[in-house]
Amino acid sequence: MNLAFFIAKRLITGKETKNSISAPILKIAIAAIAIGLIMMLIAIATSLGLKLKIREKIAAFNGHVQISNFDNNRSEVSVNPVSLNQDFYPEFTDVEGVVHLQAVAVKAGIIRTAETFEGILAKGVGPDFKWSSFEEFLVEGKLPNFSGELNEEALISRTLATKLQLSVGDRFLSIFLKDNDISKQTNNRRFEVTGIYESGFEELDASYIIVDLRHIQRMNKWATDEVGHFEVFLDDFDQLREKTAEIYGKTVSSLDTQNLGNRYFKIFEWLELFDLNTALIIGIMIIVGGINMITALLVLILERTQMIGVLKALGSQNWTIRKVFLINAAYLIGLGLFWGNLIGLGLIFLQKQFQFLTFPNPEEYYVTVIPVDISLANILLLNCGVMVLCLLMLLVPSYAISKISPVKAIKFE
Repeated sequence: MNLAFFIAKRLITGKETKNSISAPILKIAIAAIAIGLIMMLIAIATSLGLKLKIREKIAAFNGHVQISNFDNNRSEVSVNPVSLNQDFYPEFTDVEGVVHLQAVAVKAGIIRTAETFEGILAKGVGPDFKWSSFEEFLVEGKLPNFSGELNEEALISRTLATKLQLSVGDRFLSIFLKDNDISKQTNNRRFEVTGIYESGFEELDASYIIVDLRHIQRMNKWATDEVGHFEVFLDDFDQLREKTAEIYGKTVSSLDTQNLGNRYFKIFEWLELFDLNTALIIGIMIIVGGINMITALLVLILERTQMIGVLKALGSQNWTIRKVFLINAAYLIGLGLFWGNLIGLGLIFLQKQFQFLTFPNPEEYYVTVIPVDISLANILLLNCGVMVLCLLMLLVPSYAISKISPVKAIKFE
């Protein structure tokens, strides 16, 4: 039996296969596996990359979790202040996974120039602000520095700069309501544009400017230890709901917590559709690759019918012969996976390094360059899944070997 197995393996995987009728079919099957894997890798990398990039952009403006007064939680504008004298500030050590905490305040106003005006949300930030999130958004000038004395530096978006015809170094007048009451006089502040950013989120870019937190505190007549709310950054976005509940439990009863999923639920519902689309692409590609492998296996069986009859006459069991064909099929699938990984991961690496592919309509996807991101775990799971599922699909057609009669097969030509 072992001798028959060895002979069968040599015959099926030997050099003569390269010159047989099945040779082009086998090449097509290998190509189908490779192309399918390339498509799956690209689908996963672009889906994960886009989700990660959009999450990062929204978090740059809001943090992952916001802690505020209960009567403040549905407004973009900070109304009632929160004291900085909290057990969790400046470091939230009671909750594992919190990587940064910052205190901010937001006030609505208007930027007025000689030609036009625009409504804005002035976000006041302090020395603890996470500027690293805005570094990649910066397109002109430099980031403001609010660590020293109170200054008039401001970071505005390219959208606002274009509408208001402002450039780096220009000064502009901002008008704010006193105590958010339209019946009272206004607070006027002059700022200087030190930098211009572009995040890709039109609704955020069209509103937000970044200024010194102390301006908001003075206009609202708050104490120096009072802010609008806290923004919490996490190291794992997938634990957002769990960490939000944990943070809520670690704060006093007068404070509420909200996360990005609550405030931007429509965007995150849209992002969840990426997983469905990726799953459909993976499913279709596996089916296509499996069908090609089934065709190749059946051709191999048909081409080796006479040899199968000889092996059966020598005493080989059906499963022994089937196993040889499945091993050969696994080898072909492995070749397809090798070339698919080589080409697919190569394209992903090139896109990540050189960013040569862009969206024709970036306003719909909030990013200009197509982002990619993939982990080793994703690659290994995908390769193992393709191999296992394709082999499972081949079990049924390999059963045709058991139907071959040794007597008829030996006479077969």
